[in-house]
Order: sequence, then C-alpha cells, then structure tokens
Amino acid sequence: MKTTCTATLLTALLWTATSLLAAADTFRNDLGMQFIAVPAGTFTMGSQDLDEIIIEQPDGEAAMIRDETPAHTVAFEQPFYLGTTEVTQAQWLAVMETRPGPAAHWNRRDWKQLPVVSVTWHDTQAFIKVVNRHDKSLRYRLPTEAEWEYAARAGTTGIRPFPEAELVRHAWYIDNSTDRIQPVATRAVNPWGLHDMFGNVWEWVNDWYAPDTYATAARTEPAGPEHGSKKIRRGGSYHCQAHLVRPAYRSADTPDTRYSVIGFRLVAIARNPQPAE
Repeated sequence: MKTTCTATLLTALLWTATSLLAAADTFRNDLGMQFIAVPAGTFTMGSQDLDEIIIEQPDGEAAMIRDETPAHTVAFEQPFYLGTTEVTQAQWLAVMETRPGPAAHWNRRDWKQLPVVSVTWHDTQAFIKVVNRHDKSLRYRLPTEAEWEYAARAGTTGIRPFPEAELVRHAWYIDNSTDRIQPVATRAVNPWGLHDMFGNVWEWVNDWYAPDTYATAARTEPAGPEHGSKKIRRGGSYHCQAHLVRPAYRSADTPDTRYSVIGFRLVAIARNPQPAE
C-alpha cells in the first residue's frame, strides 16, 4: 500500500468481513468483494467424455486434452469461500493504486465493473500479500486448480454444466462478446452462486502445471506439483472459441506472463476457523 491513509482505510474495511464470514453462506467485504461458501464434497476431476470433446476440437486433435486425464475422484473435507466474480478494476485500484491493462478498459464508463487484466501470476501474489497484511481474520489466496474445477462444475458432470447451446447465457466468449471484455456478473449464475467461471477472462490458479498431474496427484484437496515452470489458468476468455470454454480445459503460462485476457478470483479462509459443533 502506497500511503498510510490508504493502509488504515483498507484495514478498517477488511475487519468488517469477520462476523459476516462466520454468520452467512455469503459475505461481501467493504472492498466490494463478494464470496460464497463452496460446500465440502467430492467430484470427478478431469474429462471422461473424450470422444465428445475431441469432436469439438477444430482439428479433432486428441493430444490437446491428454492432460485432462485420467478422470479421478477428488474430495474436499472442508468448505471454502470463493469470490463470486473475478477481482475487478475498481477493487485492484483500491488496493494497489495502479491501473494495469489496456488504457481503453479504464476509460470506459463501466470500468469499475470490468475484471482487472494484464496481471501476472506474481502480480496476483502482490495483491494478495497487501490484502492479507491488513486483514487479521481472513486469509486470501488463489484457488487451487482442483478447487476451481470443483466450483465450476457445481455438482454437475459432463463436458459442461449445461448444454453447449446455453453457453451464450453463461459465458462471454467469441460468439457473443464482440471480442471485447465485459463487466462481471452479467451472465447467468451457476448452481452454486458463482458468475463468470467460464469466459470473459482466464483466471490464474495457484498450481504449477504438469501434464501428468492427474495420474499422480493426491485425491484429497490436491495442491498440484511442488515445482514447475508454468502456472495454470482456467475458464477461457471473451476471445476464446467454445471448445476452450469448459470446466476441464487446462492452459498454462509462465508466472510472469501478462495478457489482456487473464485475470483472477480469490478464495477466503478464516485464519482461526472454529471447530465444528
């Protein structure tokens, strides 16, 4: 944080989220970040409908989806809170006092509601560090790859949680975005109350990428490889074709990559969670 005044304000704003987190399935901190509880449970991570997915590929290339296999069961023993949208430009500006990304995004009338982009994975960590420094009750971080897919599937199976014909209702992608970034929460919400899990902007997650992760990963709350050269991004963007906009699709870039189609959302965890009664 660049000024003492801003730091003091941020601390005061974040403290107000404490009681809300303990009392509700959703809460909004005073930075405007809304979070919703993702329940504990199990799901099948990865792709099972390989023939259908291959048909969707423009060139029918099976190699593009090998890192989505084998499909495997993953368990979450504890619920977690996930941002209902990506972090917006207004939220980023309030915390970091910078304006990353294309100037055209910041000059739009709806600039406050646009997801912040052109942030590297390292930039997301800097943002998280500042927020965590001023919040003594909540700890913020990127979701793991498994958490992200679990939330994106929201209790459903198959290639997508909905028929491909309904993709235009749930995601901004090349067929309906006019190839422009769009305000958050302007597409249909998913069954767990989350917006924009598909399309609009790719989302950084915490994991290092490895093509064989699914064959070796833990089956309970996996956190991905300990080392790597690329970090994973999920969900597709407003610039993507439909075959890239689905819950199991994996993409990765070096953590210093800065694209105008990559943003992020956060997980919030109580620092000292109360034991279950």
